Amino acid sequence: MQAERSSAEPLRAGVVGLGYAGEQHLKNYVRVPGVEAVALAGLEEEKLNELGERYGVPDLYTSWEDLVARDDLDIVSIGAPNHLHAPIAIAALEGGRHVLCEKPLARTGAEAERIVSSAREANRAVHIAFTQRERGDVQALKRHVDEGNLGRIYHAKATWMRRNGIPGMGGWFTSKELAGGGPLIDLGVHMIDMALYLMGEPEVESVSCATYAELGPQGRGGWAGKGLMQGDKPYEVEDLATAFIRLAGGATLNLEAGWAVYRESSDDFGVTLYGTDGGAEMKVRNYGTSDTVRIYTDVAGVPAVVTPEIAPREGHLAVVRRFVETIRGGDWEGQFGEDGLSRARIIDACYASAMENREVSLGEIATEETV
Repeated sequence: MQAERSSAEPLRAGVVGLGYAGEQHLKNYVRVPGVEAVALAGLEEEKLNELGERYGVPDLYTSWEDLVARDDLDIVSIGAPNHLHAPIAIAALEGGRHVLCEKPLARTGAEAERIVSSAREANRAVHIAFTQRERGDVQALKRHVDEGNLGRIYHAKATWMRRNGIPGMGGWFTSKELAGGGPLIDLGVHMIDMALYLMGEPEVESVSCATYAELGPQGRGGWAGKGLMQGDKPYEVEDLATAFIRLAGGATLNLEAGWAVYRESSDDFGVTLYGTDGGAEMKVRNYGTSDTVRIYTDVAGVPAVVTPEIAPREGHLAVVRRFVETIRGGDWEGQFGEDGLSRARIIDACYASAMENREVSLGEIATEETV
């Protein structure tokens, strides 16, 4: 395990993954002062060389094991497929590195628990790239809630729905073994995180979930213009998930996450909050950043709608900056990936509920991890 680096020295980061997530990590390390992106790993040599040249990364690897084995890294960033999150994170933590991982933290709560345990044992920080939490509208809404303007939030709705948006049709995204699930673990984890973050992190007590695979198995539902899914790889995950989530204190949350359903042709997500003193709604259409929030209140005894002007924020840049600030701060208590573990257990409970056709408590999931 390497010695602690001086606060005056730049942190040295290695990134695993050449897709959208990996490139987002890479380009934002380049933008944050006090960090050097010194290593990049991925299987596609042409893309590896192209990204390495574009972002000035000196050392390139086709094996993530070779990157993680380096003894001069402070950070390992994971933008690889879901099945690799746990092995890469645990190896990096055991080597004394801090870890920034794309969502979800892992395919299951048991894998996430092993990551968090490794982080605590190594005393190294683990952050998860919950980028949607860093949006300007979410941050503004969070401040509004924290100021007490909604009173007690007793019900919420969180949704992310697409008309045609199954990613990587026939690739790792549609493999149960490689991805862990479909839109529930891909999009739903963002919305669970966003809703619970806005509500003040209430404890989840139980879930009742249903999943559907109606369009994907027919080869339909891929990104517009991609046509039917080709090849002989089966479609193994859901394309729509719905859940009713019971929270401590009596509050509830409705969740809906879909890659492909017959609806309007757009890619939309949002959260609605119902409180005792007010309400709020955030609707984002096709990743827009303007005119997304409505605040519902009373003015002089008359119902009123407030539409705040909110500046956008860049998700991955804010995630990377916060991660680097945490490392520089030197205090990682509560920064070992616990939020990612919490979300992974909720996803586990949802899939168990859908499979067993019953309500599942989070206590059952935690007990199964220890067996």
